[in-house]
Amino acid sequence: MLSIDGSYGEGGGQIIRTSLALSLVTGKAFRAERVRANRNKPGLQRQHLTAVLSAAEIGQAEVEGARVGATEFTFIPGEVVQGDYNFSIGTAGSATLVMQAVLPPLMLASKPSVLTIEGGTHNTHAPPFEFLQKTFLPLVNRTGRRISMQLERYGFYPPGGGRINVLIEPTEERKRLDIPERGEIQSTRARALVVKLPSHIAERELAVVEQELGWMDEQLEIETSNNALSPGNVVTIEIESEQVTEIFTGIGQRGVRAEAVAQSAVDEAKNYLASGAPIGEHLADQLLIPLALAGGGSYITGALSLHTKTNIEIIKKFLDVKITTLQLSGSLWKIEIQE
Repeated sequence: MLSIDGSYGEGGGQIIRTSLALSLVTGKAFRAERVRANRNKPGLQRQHLTAVLSAAEIGQAEVEGARVGATEFTFIPGEVVQGDYNFSIGTAGSATLVMQAVLPPLMLASKPSVLTIEGGTHNTHAPPFEFLQKTFLPLVNRTGRRISMQLERYGFYPPGGGRINVLIEPTEERKRLDIPERGEIQSTRARALVVKLPSHIAERELAVVEQELGWMDEQLEIETSNNALSPGNVVTIEIESEQVTEIFTGIGQRGVRAEAVAQSAVDEAKNYLASGAPIGEHLADQLLIPLALAGGGSYITGALSLHTKTNIEIIKKFLDVKITTLQLSGSLWKIEIQE
């Protein structure tokens, strides 16, 4: 049984999600210890526990010790079974992060699966729905997969209640994916979404985008909606190039000015544009597992985050793959995955 130190490196929930996904893929059991030991609230929180229980359900696994607040637990995988699954976090915990734990094994199943996951759809420190739909999944699908997702309802802090639907159609095809350059930028756009909130919030946010990035009116969009249990606000900056569409997001929070929400997304977009790298910081981390399961690949990104470094080491505990990182000129790095 593998021993997983939940306090290693970045020391967050990502270690648990990667371990769950690859345990189901490989059939290797693990015991996690010191789970999120360095966080303000150590141990499994509701979204992490939902990921554990969801992975156990699709993989007929035996789980010991997993509960809210637990700092150690054991996971013994069984056989992954495709099907229609409904998972509810019960809070605004990230539905997209729960998806990360169950997507890889279901991609390798023999028949299609449908996931419905309820929780937060737009959280700080988690990939928002648009990022997965427009940035992550299109690249995963280029490795031979067929995965699509839809947003049925937005979910914001504190009640959550959002709902995403994911269709996973496995194939036997595996394609290596290499992204050595960004290519020409084909379009840029920004959207300010306000749900059950005044539209002037969105107007103020897009004014920041216009001023900071110099974009024109036709590149800026305000969207209003009531499709959520509680008010929410999201600023999305989308940069579509030949090889990848990168998305940068600001999430509205109580007590944070609209201008600051937009500025956080603008700063990330500026850094990405200045770097020249095709793959942004968050995508660099999330592409590791799909490429490892697709037979390999490579990409150029910016300075390696602690999330990325940590994920590399956890993946290597489960999979017999070679993952190399090479610093190129300036702050550019090349990551390569080989079987």
